Amino acid sequence: MQGRRSSTFSRLLRHGFTDAAAAERLLQDDALAGVRGDPVLLEALGATADPDQALLGLVRLAEAMDPGERRTLLDTVTSAKPLRDRLLGVMGASEALCDHLSRHPADWHALVTYEARDLHPGVEEFEERLASVRTPDALRAAYRRCLLGIAARDVCGTNDLVRTAAELADLATATLRAALAIASTELPQDAAACRLAVIGMGKCGGHELNYVSDVDVIFVAEPAEADDGEGTASDDTAALRAATRLAVRMMGVCSETTAEGTIWPVDPNLRPEGKNGPLVRTLSSHLAYYRRWAKTWEFQALLKARPVAGDMALGADYVEAIRPMVWQAAERENFVIDVQEMRRRVVDTIPAAQLARELKLGPGGLRDVEFAVQLLQLVHGRTDTSLRSPTTLTALAELAAGGYVGRADAASLDAAYRFLRLMEHRIQLQKMRRTHLVPDDEAGLRRLGRGLGFRSEPVQTLDREWKRHAREVRRLHEKLFYRPLLDAVAQLDRDETRLSTEAARTRLQALGYADPVAAMRHLEALASGVSRKAAIQRTLLPVLLGWFADSADPDAGLLGFRKVSDALGKTPWYLRLLRDEGAAAQRLARVLSSGRLAPDLLMRAPEAVALLGSRDGLVPRDHQALEQEVLAAVGRADTPEQAIAAVRGVRRRELFRTAAGDLIDTYGDDEESDGPLDPAVLVDRVGTAVYGLTSATVAGALRAAVNAVTGGDAHPLPARLAVIGMGRFGGRELGYGSDADVMFVYEAREGADSGDAGRAALAVANELRRLLQIPTADPPLLIDADLRPEGKSGPLARSLASYEAYYRRWSLGWESQALLRALPVAGDLELGQRFVALIDPLRYPEDGLDDEAVREIRRLKARMEGERMPRGADRTTHAKLGRGGLSDVEWTVQLLQLRHAARLPSLRTTGTRAALAAARAEDLIGADDLRILDEAWVLATRVRNAVMLVRGRPGDTFPGDGRELAAVGRYLGYPAGHVGDMLEQYRRRTRRARAVMERLFYEA
Repeated sequence: MQGRRSSTFSRLLRHGFTDAAAAERLLQDDALAGVRGDPVLLEALGATADPDQALLGLVRLAEAMDPGERRTLLDTVTSAKPLRDRLLGVMGASEALCDHLSRHPADWHALVTYEARDLHPGVEEFEERLASVRTPDALRAAYRRCLLGIAARDVCGTNDLVRTAAELADLATATLRAALAIASTELPQDAAACRLAVIGMGKCGGHELNYVSDVDVIFVAEPAEADDGEGTASDDTAALRAATRLAVRMMGVCSETTAEGTIWPVDPNLRPEGKNGPLVRTLSSHLAYYRRWAKTWEFQALLKARPVAGDMALGADYVEAIRPMVWQAAERENFVIDVQEMRRRVVDTIPAAQLARELKLGPGGLRDVEFAVQLLQLVHGRTDTSLRSPTTLTALAELAAGGYVGRADAASLDAAYRFLRLMEHRIQLQKMRRTHLVPDDEAGLRRLGRGLGFRSEPVQTLDREWKRHAREVRRLHEKLFYRPLLDAVAQLDRDETRLSTEAARTRLQALGYADPVAAMRHLEALASGVSRKAAIQRTLLPVLLGWFADSADPDAGLLGFRKVSDALGKTPWYLRLLRDEGAAAQRLARVLSSGRLAPDLLMRAPEAVALLGSRDGLVPRDHQALEQEVLAAVGRADTPEQAIAAVRGVRRRELFRTAAGDLIDTYGDDEESDGPLDPAVLVDRVGTAVYGLTSATVAGALRAAVNAVTGGDAHPLPARLAVIGMGRFGGRELGYGSDADVMFVYEAREGADSGDAGRAALAVANELRRLLQIPTADPPLLIDADLRPEGKSGPLARSLASYEAYYRRWSLGWESQALLRALPVAGDLELGQRFVALIDPLRYPEDGLDDEAVREIRRLKARMEGERMPRGADRTTHAKLGRGGLSDVEWTVQLLQLRHAARLPSLRTTGTRAALAAARAEDLIGADDLRILDEAWVLATRVRNAVMLVRGRPGDTFPGDGRELAAVGRYLGYPAGHVGDMLEQYRRRTRRARAVMERLFYEA
């Protein structure tokens, strides 16, 4: 006996029972006499979501029957597989339907028939099954009887998710009609006094209902027509009162709870004015409200409106009247922003404790898919009528077919939405309660996992699959729903979206396009035709036009886009990147319309567009990694000219990366940004990036020059050679147009002749300069060696010993000042460090500066101001040499370093801003002085960077051309038309910096 019990116990565990002892007791129940040992029954129970629950439900059902009916049930269960699977599947999935069957045991017969009408019933079939009901309780029982069939087809896989949701919506439609019929029978005078239409909204209207959901409705009423056919109508007020009583009673029939439970709440709060508005309105009252007062979300809700009950002709009139307003809603001001903000508010209302379990409203939930699809429909469905389905998955398929959503993205969203909705269905089916929370108990999770088909490790598999789909939904929701091109597309009217009418030219001119005719030619070239490429361009172009128009030179932006598209249009990834990868299109628009430098670089390397696909793509690369790439490219080249071309290719790409990242973060207007970055942060980042790129370029040119001089590794260079960065290069604060100030130092290798070493080092230095001076369309990198001893008159390369002898005997004060920014940047870094050790006593003099040395520095500064300022230049706006410009700040800082760095090591830095901060930390300057000098230096540096970005060539003054000046203003953060403010504020800041400079530099 004990052996048999142990064997049965083990079998039950293998079949998925969690309480085998309780299951054994249930199988011994008299109600299952004759089938308790049937292996077919155990196998079928083990295939359910919850075998323990299914067995208990079967026992309760059998106990509720008389013996004859029970025998029929058990014989059918053991002999008829379709019924067995359907009945036990429902019982294992739904405790609530087990309860229903125990109260109405005869309803099991609803699962026996297996005819076509039973497999795929629609509204008419459900109406037939509900036709005999006369009371609310009878309707509730009949509703659950119909629900048994839907649940059986669902859990057995006869219906997929879409079919199940459609059947639930059809059953809801039939139930609303039956409830209205009951209300009309109870209130015959009211029914005769009005025409009442019930409009299905939400998932009911969209034909995609859940098992338990509020059924959203709107009521429309008109007075009943007179019997004589003359069109005389009853009084509107009386008709509305009658219709309101009917509507209230109809909702009560569905929503009230009795011994038979409830069906579902009927929610009329999507009506005009929501809870505060009248429950029932006339058609004209509805239309008046929507024309004058409706909010954006109301039009989004109306996308799913359809007549479901009552006067269907009146319902059709309502839908026909509001439909044009729905598809014009996207033209409302701030439409996209409003919809996005509403979605955020929905997420914010979720209690923090439930957020991780929220299947519908949380991040990565069902509402993310629905909002994204609806937003895309409302924006693009204005002109493309194929996108107007109220059903989410159908609309998603239409968006993919039209090219508005990538096919792969649509497939991922479809799969994720089906999985999440199936989870929602299984959760609600268990107790027939309206919930979207994933269970937090082991038993509930196990039942849910098994109900989704996960038999092995159901809890762990469920968690993994749920999180995978939620992550994918969130990623695609952010890509599609917040895709910034939608907001601008929503502002364009039908003609402009087509990009082919005279109105479009007028619009282009109004947007600031100086040559709208040429702009139209570009648009026609890009968007004409019936290809998928042209369809995607037509989706992109309206928003790009707006972004270009928001720049200082829209024509240049559009022309640049056409050139890039001509170069890359046949590559499969280009348009897909712009359409699908979040802010890539907006970034490209910003780059193309912000000046000449970045577009010129892009024209020479169009594939660099790929860098715009993510924020990471615009982060400057580490200079060590760049140097390794450059040296590897040089090593593969056959000639010095090929080597330098490869080096320039890397420089071109990385200069574009830096410029594009600078422009994007300067404006801070793409979807991944938190707003513009601090200008000081941008200046430092650009300076460091261009320094790293320049040092890698010089390192590559040096390697190519050595190979050219030596003929390769077979003849090693007799000298070790180091390149010392000076000026802004040494300070790691280069701008886009900066020269590379350098000095060359060498040392003969052990055993090598010093004369041979000197000649070889000079030959390498000259070859390096020659290679970098080869004409190119790229921004030039000029090597300036004029800070070397004796300037242009001195040898280009000196030995370390020669430098030591010169500095010991002949060094001048300005040379010590120049050496403050000396930094090894390429070549033999050990030799470079020895050079730094050699010059440290000169640039950080142990006794500081005597009065005469200070006076000499001041005289040099005054002389430079008088002699180097270009003729006719405005001293108040010259970024380098003008009042309060770079020179004023740098000379002030360098004087502090020369006087105090020997005793204050924190001042021993080659960077201007770092030295300023150290001077403040050492209490050499006050906090206000630091702020004023630092802001002026950052501003002047940004002006120089802006000029290079806008004009494509370096400059120290604001441009004279109006468009170029406006572009500089935009880069510096000034709206269009505010260049006067920009110049005034520049003068104000630099004037304050000059006052601080004069006090610290000339008077201290």
